[in-house]
Amino acid sequence: STPKPSSAASDVYKRQAQYLAAAGVGRLGLVDYDVVEMSNLARQVLHGEALAGQAKAFSAAASLRRLNSAVECVPYTQALTPATALDLVRRYDVVADCSDNVPTRYLVNDACVLAGRPLVSASALRFEGQITVYHYDGGPCYRCIFSQPPPAETVTNCADGGMLRVLTGVLGCLQALKVLKIAASLGPSYSGSLLLFDALRGHFCCIRLRSCSCLLYTSDAADEGLGV
Repeated sequence: STPKPSSAASDVYKRQAQYLAAAGVGRLGLVDYDVVEMSNLARQVLHGEALAGQAKAFSAAASLRRLNSAVECVPYTQALTPATALDLVRRYDVVADCSDNVPTRYLVNDACVLAGRPLVSASALRFEGQITVYHYDGGPCYRCIFSQPPPAETVTNCADGGMLRVLTGVLGCLQALKVLKIAASLGPSYSGSLLLFDALRGHFCCIRLRSCSCLLYTSDAADEGLGV
């Protein structure tokens, strides 16, 4: 079975980051070039009304430091680009993708494959969410599943499709769980499979993903460039 690409997930990392900080992860890098808006607060629980207008990465880092001052929180307020992605990914052991657009998903995936880092990917749209682990334990990467970016007009974003606000919290908790399990080498992950969550029906189901098959696994991948 082949899942549909989803682009809405930028709110997931707020809940995920809270649990990773609470668990005592030594160093958290937070990449977000946006600023806090009042309309964000219903789903982005790291921020508050007093922080409207502040860079989200700085606001999130400050909230996480209050939660656990022993955790090093590193905010990055610039947009991720092909020129910066690989160097940034190499600074961390596990990468969690919470981006809300398809080009960034390809960029993060490519950087993780070239840097040899596992990628925990989650997304949410309307009443549904999905999570998997790419490029880990012999499993496929994002390009193995979606070899070519879909036409922009076929991908529904959160602004057009809407989203149940609490859904990002559910996906964020699951994503934090997967990051912690990988960091601690605890049991199996969702590598090679995709967990789907239907919030309306309260159902979880898991589907198998196709095996590794993309050009990023060839020896000359580093010469191909990053992103779409």
